[in-house]
Amino acid sequence: MNTLTEYGSLHQLFDDNFMDYTTYVIKERAIPDSTDGLKPVQRRIMQTLFNMDDGRFNKVANVVGETMKLHPHGDQSIFAALVNLANKGFLIDRQGNFGNIYTGDGASAARYIECRLTPLARETLFNKDLTKYIDSYDGRMQEPVVLPAKLPMLLMQGADGIAVGMATKIMPHNFIELLQAQKKILCDEPFELYPDFSKGGRMDAGGYNDGNGKIKCRARIEEINEKTIHIKEIPYTTTTQSLMDSIERAAKTGKIRIVSINDYTAESVEIEIKLARGVYAQETIRALYAFSDCEVAISPNLTVIQDGRPCNISVSDVLRQNTAKLKDDLEKELLIELDRLGEKLHAHLLEQIFIEERLYKEIEECKSYKLVKDTVAASLVPFRDRLLRDVTKEDIERLLEIRIRRISRYDIDKKLKDIKEIQKRTRKVEKELKDMVGFTLRYLDSLLVKYGDLYPRRTEISTFSEVEVRKVALSNLTVGYNQASGFLGHHVKTDCDISFACSEYDRLLLIYKNGVYKVINVSDKVFVDSDLFWVGIVSEKLIFNVVYRDGEESLSYIKRFKCPKFILEKEYYLFRENIKSFIQFLSLGDEGRMRIYFKPSKRAKRNYDDFDFVDFLIKGAAAKGKRVSSRMVRRVAELTDKKTEEEGPKPLKLF
Repeated sequence: MNTLTEYGSLHQLFDDNFMDYTTYVIKERAIPDSTDGLKPVQRRIMQTLFNMDDGRFNKVANVVGETMKLHPHGDQSIFAALVNLANKGFLIDRQGNFGNIYTGDGASAARYIECRLTPLARETLFNKDLTKYIDSYDGRMQEPVVLPAKLPMLLMQGADGIAVGMATKIMPHNFIELLQAQKKILCDEPFELYPDFSKGGRMDAGGYNDGNGKIKCRARIEEINEKTIHIKEIPYTTTTQSLMDSIERAAKTGKIRIVSINDYTAESVEIEIKLARGVYAQETIRALYAFSDCEVAISPNLTVIQDGRPCNISVSDVLRQNTAKLKDDLEKELLIELDRLGEKLHAHLLEQIFIEERLYKEIEECKSYKLVKDTVAASLVPFRDRLLRDVTKEDIERLLEIRIRRISRYDIDKKLKDIKEIQKRTRKVEKELKDMVGFTLRYLDSLLVKYGDLYPRRTEISTFSEVEVRKVALSNLTVGYNQASGFLGHHVKTDCDISFACSEYDRLLLIYKNGVYKVINVSDKVFVDSDLFWVGIVSEKLIFNVVYRDGEESLSYIKRFKCPKFILEKEYYLFRENIKSFIQFLSLGDEGRMRIYFKPSKRAKRNYDDFDFVDFLIKGAAAKGKRVSSRMVRRVAELTDKKTEEEGPKPLKLF
């Protein structure tokens, strides 16, 4: 009993600890918050840069060290997150080698590179009045719960993360398109958003389901000449090194033929591919899309932290929430500004009354500080209607702190001008508060004017035609058939006339003399029996012309059909199964003639007849066909030209 109790307690302990760990990983490390679009480590980096910001660059090593006061993990995780955030190009201004997003090269050591906030980050990411702070992990500092971002950072930057039992893969979107979509939301108009990648390339977003679904990305490949092609942009999730590795693997397995591949990438992508003799650019480009990472499929998964819980939502929902929050934050800022303008105007009016009405003269005879304050308070009572609110003790304290020099140099006109400017600004803020939609639209327009040119769309949106692997694959295998052994394959040495080139993606149609047919994959060596009549590559263009003898009737039939539908390795029949039924003739093509020889008869004028293939309809492979004659067919030969027709055709050599 004690053992069972101990086991139950231990099991409960593991369950509780694992749930705590799971919650921590999901909320504090892997999944970004939908409010500001940042993971905790990114938020702490941005807050640290804001705390350190003086307009100059700071050593990344110093930034990492300061961030460790907020982030309870190692410096390497902070450094990696900072470099990744900087390379996105929105929030952190870089100086030095931060690596190369195209080649995958890493950044220099933290002590050699510098960073600071971008103007965009300073303007849109911080506001102490709107930020809620909590104690850091050791209680020595304060860190933000979320930053009051005025931009949809989650959709601008994208995010990747793997947590316990869940993952997120959020695509980055274009800065201009996001802000224009927010304007449409405010105007209650429909909108569509598609990803935009810093590496450029081309994208088919036909399967993009508003942040989920599936997209295809392609490299931008240019044909320099028939023997040289250049890759100028690469797909998202790849680097030039990973792309070249995939191309070299395809070349080693014979899927494409190249002479050399060189990477000249620096500030932009440039991969040069030289083609082999007999291979041309257009067919190679199609093969690159089919067999290498020049085309990749991506499955987005928009999972975020919302209201403290992970959830899967759409791009439209995130943007609507961000837009509503932007409008609310701008309204809060205006209300705070209005309150501060009121306090500032009240202070100016108090000072104006105190000096211009010479109220300071009344305290000259006061012998105690308490009497001074009471005197000032009493002297201000007649002027209450000129003030915005009642006078407080703090107001009196500020008046008494005014120096004699300031009173002696007091400028009535300047003070009046200051008061009018505050009143003018107050009226403007009050007007803006009455039309928050219009004010938010103007704010978005100002961001577009100021920063829009910095972030043009990089990825071209298009529709890809599917590249059929079988059509672009090189026919680099030679299939042979050994009739004596019954083996077929590209490792089989032929002992008859059956030998042809194909690719590893082709499928082979086998037709036996008894009318059985089936389809198999290309193999190095497979037993197919010695009774094989015909074998070839499956193609929708194939048209078969067949003459067979029905074993029950002992009569022959002609049938024509296209390449039949099939299930791999499954056997089908061209005619009724009978031990005496067999194929007498088989040819390919839509046109042609044949001569059929009948069993000799004394009553017949001649013992053969000629037929045109086009006189017979093309039907299904299972159709019975049209009877040739009431006479037994002895053999069939194909007529190829006039000379053959005059001399008499030779019988078809069966395999």
